[in-house]
Amino acid sequence: MRTSQESGAVIHLDLRAGAAELDTAQALRARVARRLGRAGLPEPDDPLFLVVDTPAGLTDHQQQYELLTGYRAVGEVRLLVLLVGSAPGSYADEGEAFRPDRRLVRPAVLRASGVGLLWAGDLRSARTALERPAPDDPDALAVLVDLLSVPDLYLEVLRAIGSLPEAVAAPGIRLLEQDLPAEVRDQAWRDALIRFAGEDTELPPDVLTSVSSCAGLPEPLRALVAFRGRDRPHREPGGRADTAYRDCADALDHAEDSLAGLRQLPGLLRPARRQAFDADVDEARRALDAYREVVAMALRGGGGAAPTAAESAARLTALGLRVPSAEGVGERIGEGLKEFAGKLLAQGLPLRAVAQRFTGLAGRVEPVPGSALLPRLAALPHPRPGADADGAAPGTEGAASSLLALAAVPAAGAGLLGALWHGWYLALALVVPLLFTGVAVLGAARLRDAGRPGRWAVAPRIGAFGGAVAGAALAHVTEPPVWMSCAGLLLALGVAEETARRLWRTAAASWAPGAATAALRRTLDGLDALLAEAVQEHWAVEERLYCADAARSAAGMLRAAADAAEAEALPEPERRGTPTAPGGLGVPDDFGGPGDSGDQDGGASAGDDWLSRPSALHADGTFADADDGEDDWASEYAWREEPPREEPAADEDRATDPAGLWQERAEGVPRWLDRDTGEGGPELVATLAGDLRDAALVAMDSYWRAVERGRIGTRTVQRTEERVRELLYTARRHLRQNGVLAPPPFAAAGRVRAGSAQLLGTDPQRPAELVGAEADRQAVVQLSSPEQGALLSRDPAAAVWIRFAPRAVRDEVEKAWRTTGVAPPEEVLWTSSGRYAGLLRLTPLRMGVVDTVRSRRGAGADDDWTAPYGRRDDQAASYGRLDGEHW
Repeated sequence: MRTSQESGAVIHLDLRAGAAELDTAQALRARVARRLGRAGLPEPDDPLFLVVDTPAGLTDHQQQYELLTGYRAVGEVRLLVLLVGSAPGSYADEGEAFRPDRRLVRPAVLRASGVGLLWAGDLRSARTALERPAPDDPDALAVLVDLLSVPDLYLEVLRAIGSLPEAVAAPGIRLLEQDLPAEVRDQAWRDALIRFAGEDTELPPDVLTSVSSCAGLPEPLRALVAFRGRDRPHREPGGRADTAYRDCADALDHAEDSLAGLRQLPGLLRPARRQAFDADVDEARRALDAYREVVAMALRGGGGAAPTAAESAARLTALGLRVPSAEGVGERIGEGLKEFAGKLLAQGLPLRAVAQRFTGLAGRVEPVPGSALLPRLAALPHPRPGADADGAAPGTEGAASSLLALAAVPAAGAGLLGALWHGWYLALALVVPLLFTGVAVLGAARLRDAGRPGRWAVAPRIGAFGGAVAGAALAHVTEPPVWMSCAGLLLALGVAEETARRLWRTAAASWAPGAATAALRRTLDGLDALLAEAVQEHWAVEERLYCADAARSAAGMLRAAADAAEAEALPEPERRGTPTAPGGLGVPDDFGGPGDSGDQDGGASAGDDWLSRPSALHADGTFADADDGEDDWASEYAWREEPPREEPAADEDRATDPAGLWQERAEGVPRWLDRDTGEGGPELVATLAGDLRDAALVAMDSYWRAVERGRIGTRTVQRTEERVRELLYTARRHLRQNGVLAPPPFAAAGRVRAGSAQLLGTDPQRPAELVGAEADRQAVVQLSSPEQGALLSRDPAAAVWIRFAPRAVRDEVEKAWRTTGVAPPEEVLWTSSGRYAGLLRLTPLRMGVVDTVRSRRGAGADDDWTAPYGRRDDQAASYGRLDGEHW
């Protein structure tokens, strides 16, 4: 078994009409250029010509054949001539008798290597002389030409013919075509395009979160988004910014130490501690203002004009700031964006959804200028002496009030124990209440809480006085001894001292000006974090700007590609006149269409005016369905006046079908062709959408290379958009020409493609049955008239057999052979087309049938090129047999 190599397009020329126009090399080259231009294909190095002609036309068109064999090309020129109809001497029209001359006369120029003749005398293979179908029946000829247009099958047929005597053969064929109806295929194509394009909707929050958190980003992009320098020190030790930060931090440390001393009992008794605290807080505020100014200078930039990255880095360095090195982070931006796009498309996301993610990536990776951070600087708290209460921690005052209220209980107990006196000693009962009163007075003097002296000690004082009253009443009733009263007083003083200490500490902690240090500390941390962010935003600033620009332009390109896909998905009448040909342009008017009288040669296989069996290419680059009248591609192969033909009876068809491969045939279909038409499988639309994603990846490949070179611009994006449109055109052309089974030329190599049952809804066993059939004379239908059949070799071993099937169904066919126990044939050609499978037999002609002649005159423009058939006596001397030719 073998798989032939991929080759270029097969270029069609029909010399049965309009051959006179191809009388110069320039005219021929212009015709070929038009054919290739319609398909968006370059000039091939090794041209493959498929010429349709009649046996009489071999000598009538000798000048054209000389031009074809002498076509200037880099490599070898190959020429396969498909002859349609019988030779004039072997079979003539009604009323004419048989002639003794039944030779096939060819010019000597067609005897060269790389040239083969395939003679199909009766394309519908009539079995008696009474059955008179047209020898150039358009239905049968169109299918045969389409089959021979598969480049690898073309080359195999040409090689096989070259191995036969005289390089001439008559074909016999059995053919299976598995495909979709035109309307099913076109609807699936439109559905795939719509799925491929997608909708421009809001991204869900989880997707936005994943982009912001770098989830799923390739490593080159993750480094840019996550900021590798985020956790590195941003202040240079000993620099201006670091000195200002340290001064403020040290001042705050001193202020916090002074506040801690103020909260002790000595702080209640000594006013110096309050003064020291106020001085330290003022110093911390001045140091904080100095650091704020450094941060503002870092954020404001160096002037009105936008500074460069180097200028910004130099200015930050002068402020004592350290910008982390970004060496090497920009080398793989293009690679990372390409990997990101491939990953998103591989997940089946439509183009617009991928574009949204690229837009989100651009916003995430783009550096924020320092001026954009200035509003955040202004929003940071700026504690002042008159606004210190605003810096108190939330909930602190309420918690302190609860604790101060609870202090009334021990104060009442201390007052009761200290008031157990009677008689003249009753005055000692005021010691504890007076102690709490003194604490309140001193605390009010130290805290100076806005004209509310001792408010924080009201509850303990009330408790102490109340306890003293209760104690005095109890002592008046019980009259305790003096020693007991003294012990109670000592115990009360201890409880009062501890309660007063705790009371003062709680009051000092809830004191609003005392929270200034915490507020200043929070502001300092906020300023430092803002400065660190500003420095981080300068990390890899040029690389991140470039990445953001590339991502945004890629998003725009993806949206443009989605728009092109939506335009491609429009119904055929709405798409007429819209740019669909390569480069986004329609085919120029001078290319002509299939119905042009001066351009009836059938076109090129890989993108001609007829690009597929059921459709034709209009002059504007759009396709016409088979019912478009004169635009029907099969009309290329019909004479302008076609004689009526008699169809074989259905029972005779079944009688001559021993293999049982064809049970019923539609009217107009040759009996050697079976069309297994499916209605589409469950994987059809998804597979076509996958092909489109592969096309997008191929189209964007040059864009990513431009990103890597740092050369993106408007022209790069436009070229990429044009490339997307070209590949959409190529994908549509490939679908109509090769079917859905065969992957397009841009399909990813590792992608697994579904089989015929999942894509077409057809039976995968049928190609296996046909290709594995016995190679005997009953397996094929000979495309020869009864008279031409007498000219064929009678040696069965002389024929060459070619078994072929789509490469796309190779696994299915081989599996079917293993399942059914059929021995696989030794030689099977696995072709690039996804439609045709079958058997082709090439039978040589009998010795002496082919007569090779050559002209004895020059090839001047005024020479008479009339062939020997029906030639005049004065022209008979123009040709002579070559030495060694058979008569």
